[in-house]
Amino acid sequence: MKLKMGAMLAAGMAALLSCNTSGSSNTKTAEQDSIPTAIQLFNGKDMNDWTAKIRHHESGDNYANTFRVEDGLLKVRYDGGYDEFNQQYGHLAYNTPYSYYYLRIEYRFVDEQTKGGEGWAWRNSGAMLHGQDPKTMLKDQDFPISVEGQLLGGDGTTERTTSNLCTPGTNVVIDQKLFTPHCINSTSKTYHGDQWVTADFLVLGDSLIQHILEDQVVLSYSKPQIGGDNVLSYDAKQKQDGKALTGGYIYLQSESHPVDFRKVDLYDLSEYKDRPADIERIVKQIQQKKP
Repeated sequence: MKLKMGAMLAAGMAALLSCNTSGSSNTKTAEQDSIPTAIQLFNGKDMNDWTAKIRHHESGDNYANTFRVEDGLLKVRYDGGYDEFNQQYGHLAYNTPYSYYYLRIEYRFVDEQTKGGEGWAWRNSGAMLHGQDPKTMLKDQDFPISVEGQLLGGDGTTERTTSNLCTPGTNVVIDQKLFTPHCINSTSKTYHGDQWVTADFLVLGDSLIQHILEDQVVLSYSKPQIGGDNVLSYDAKQKQDGKALTGGYIYLQSESHPVDFRKVDLYDLSEYKDRPADIERIVKQIQQKKP
């Protein structure tokens, strides 16, 4: 069942509010009406603040110009040297880690999948949250240890949800139970064709993560932590099973299908981490700012 943003956010933050009420006040100020300024992680011009990590290549090697900026878009393409995809999964990490934030991504799938891509990777990309430092990924590692907001496109006929969850080297808690399978579908509708889609993510350390589409919370979970499988060729020192993921790097993904990103904006909520009522207010105001 889908719940409106306000109802689902209120439910997800009830525990936070009950644990911390010290920031409440009966006096309304201009500051209480404000929201953080959006940080443009993608500035529409270059990738100077990003680091590429593509499987079978060293961190920082943007093999075959996989990630590029053209026409004001951050594009993922495979026409620069991919004779076969060869499971060369790619990830583009923003160089600053974050913990408490609201992330807004606008994306679309275009063109045809490159030769050698797996069937499941057709019209498949993702936003990796709480990811490990790209400098700590080994050359042949396939995915960063992270939680993934999986972005999928439809084929024009079949239902295929987006903003799903996948967990390379991680687990989460859903409905107060540790969730250990690799992926779980959201309750979203299907987005067919090459239309632009706006995917939002509310990330509050390890206390709450919500995937949001069109003012609907389509997936909600908590307590992201290192654990499980579904990541290969990693540095064992980086995989401390049971360790809470309270923050990390944000990645955009390359999995063999061309994709465009025209907006990657982040609202930093870290100064409000002990003021959940303010977070709830700010999120509602951000939601009113239509893309």
